[in-house]
Amino acid sequence: MRIGLGYDVHKLVEDRSLILGGVTIPHKYGLLGHSDADVLVHAIMDSILGAASLGDIGTHFPDNNLIYKDISSLSLLKKVYDLILKKGFCIGNIDATIIAEAPKLSPYIDEMRINISSILGIDINQINIKATTEEGLGFTGSREGISSQSICLLISNT
Repeated sequence: MRIGLGYDVHKLVEDRSLILGGVTIPHKYGLLGHSDADVLVHAIMDSILGAASLGDIGTHFPDNNLIYKDISSLSLLKKVYDLILKKGFCIGNIDATIIAEAPKLSPYIDEMRINISSILGIDINQINIKATTEEGLGFTGSREGISSQSICLLISNT
C-alpha cells in the first residue's frame, strides 16, 4: 500500500467556466489556468502520482505545452490512471476536499464523484469529496481563488 497527497490552487477570474470534478458549475467566476483549471481533479491526479512515485502533473502535462491548452482535466486523469495501471497499482480510495467560499458545492458533489470514479474504473464508494469554506480567511476566504486537497491510497497488484 502506498499513500499520496495532492494540493492545487487556481485564481478566480471573470470570463472562465468554473469546472470542478468535471462538472461545470454556474458561477460569476471561473478558474484561471492553462487547462480547464479543475483544482479538484488536479489535486487528485497529484495524490495518485505521488503515491506511485511518478512526480506531479506539471512533469507529465507542462503548462507550456499547447497540447494541454484548455484540455479537460478528466482527460488528463485518464492518462494518470493509465500510468499507475502500467506500474501495477490500483486505487484503494481517494478522499478530497475543495476549499471555496462560494458557490455552494454540495448539489454537485455526487456528479463529481460519478465523473471521477468512472474515469478511474472504481466504485463510487471509493471516492469521497467534501467542500468547506475558510470562513473569510486567506485567499480562498476572500474569494480570490479555490483550492483543493486530496489523499490517495494505492494498492499493488503484484
